[in-house]
Amino acid sequence: MSYTNNDHYTPETTRKLEEHYQEVLKLLGEDTEREGLVRTPLRVARAMQYLTKGYQEDPAAILNSAKFREEYQQMVLIKDIEMYSLCEHHMLPFYGKAHVAYIPNGFITGISKITRVVETFARRFQVQERLTVQIRDCIQETLNPMGVAVVIEAEHMCMQIRGVQKQHSKMVTSAFTGTFLKDMRTREELMHLLH
Repeated sequence: MSYTNNDHYTPETTRKLEEHYQEVLKLLGEDTEREGLVRTPLRVARAMQYLTKGYQEDPAAILNSAKFREEYQQMVLIKDIEMYSLCEHHMLPFYGKAHVAYIPNGFITGISKITRVVETFARRFQVQERLTVQIRDCIQETLNPMGVAVVIEAEHMCMQIRGVQKQHSKMVTSAFTGTFLKDMRTREELMHLLH
């Protein structure tokens, strides 16, 4: 499979979204003809397509586009991957850092490909728990390593600017396979490297 990175907006989708966002603004009591809002429906239509572009990307193809034979069998850790997603419950952002580790079993991948996999799954409507597992499973199924570990720390605007309005709370999720589940020394090494 081949992978190409393309940020483009589908004209028909853009037009339909623009119409809907114009109606949303009217329903909220805004004047869509005033200067500051005239082009807002178009901008939001494009922004939403960008923020959900992960639906058009194949994360396994991303990993396979830079998959190399290598006999390295120690931990590979990519820390502090910036991550931005939209909560599927309120369509508000959650953001933070993903940490992804794997222990190769004959194959490695380019480190930028791991970050692109995080990006692909994050650029969909998500819950953090599912996002963590999707990243883990994609790497496990595509590279077949001896183990995969994914830890995500994120702040959720649905909790910061509405509802309970707690500004400094972070949610931490983790998902492991293989060696990271079975070998406590491997997991301890990961936690040491993360902190």
